[in-house]
Amino acid sequence: MGERSVRDAGTLLAQARRIVVFTGAGVSAESGVPTFRDALTGLWRSFDAQRLATPEAFREDPALVWGWYEWRRATVARARPNAGHVAVAAIEARVAHAVVVTQNVDDLHERAGSVAPIHLHGSLSAPRCSACARPAPVPDGVPDEPGDGRRAAPPRCAHCAGLVRPGVVWFGEALPTAALEAAVQAASACDLLLTVGTSGLVYPAAEIPRVAARFAATVVQVNPEETALDAVADVNLRGPAAQVLPALVRAAWGDAGPA
Repeated sequence: MGERSVRDAGTLLAQARRIVVFTGAGVSAESGVPTFRDALTGLWRSFDAQRLATPEAFREDPALVWGWYEWRRATVARARPNAGHVAVAAIEARVAHAVVVTQNVDDLHERAGSVAPIHLHGSLSAPRCSACARPAPVPDGVPDEPGDGRRAAPPRCAHCAGLVRPGVVWFGEALPTAALEAAVQAASACDLLLTVGTSGLVYPAAEIPRVAARFAATVVQVNPEETALDAVADVNLRGPAAQVLPALVRAAWGDAGPA
C-alpha cells in the first residue's frame, strides 16, 4: 500500500458526491468469519460448504443445513466489526449520498454503524418460510456450537407450517430482485465506487463495479491480492481492508475523521 496511492485515492474520495461501497467476504474474514473458500473446520470439517448451500441440500436434509447455518450464525455473533467496517460507516456519515452494497450475509456492517446496507446475498438475520416465503423470526438467543456437530431441526412457519429456511441466497438461486435493482441503480448513478475484499468472480454481484465503470464512475479497489477487478479499477490499493480503509478515510478528511 503506497502512501501516494492512498493519498491520491483519498482526494478522489473527498471529491466524490455519490459513493457506492461494494464489499465482499474479505472484509468479514478479517473479523474471523470464514469465507466459502476456506475449508470447514471442527465439527464441520467433513462437509463441503458449497454442497450445503443449495436448495437441494435443504430438501434432502433440512436439519443438517439448518444446523450448519445456526453454527454460522453463532460464529458471526461472536465476531466483532473490524476497523474496515467502521471506516465504511465513517464514509457513510460523511457523504450524504453513500450506499453500501454487500455480498456478505452477516450483520457486521450494521453493527459498525452502517444504515440499511443492501444485502445482495441475503442475511443470516432474515430467515423465511421455504414454502410461502414469509419472513420468520430469528431464533431467540445466540446459538451454541451444536453438541453433536450437525443437526438442528428448523422451526415451522407460523402461517403455513412450512419449514423455515435461512434467508440467504443459495447456489442456483436468483438474487433478490429489489436488492439487485437498488444496487445497479446506485452503481449507475455514483461518481466513485469503492470495491473492498471481493474477488469479482461471483456473478451477478460481480457486475456491480463494472456497471459503475461503464457509467464513467471512478473505481477504487482495496484488496491484498490481484483480482478480476484489477483491470476495471482506476486505483488498486493492495492491503487488508482493516488497514487500508482507515488510512483512506484519514487521507480524505484528515485525522479528525468524518463530520
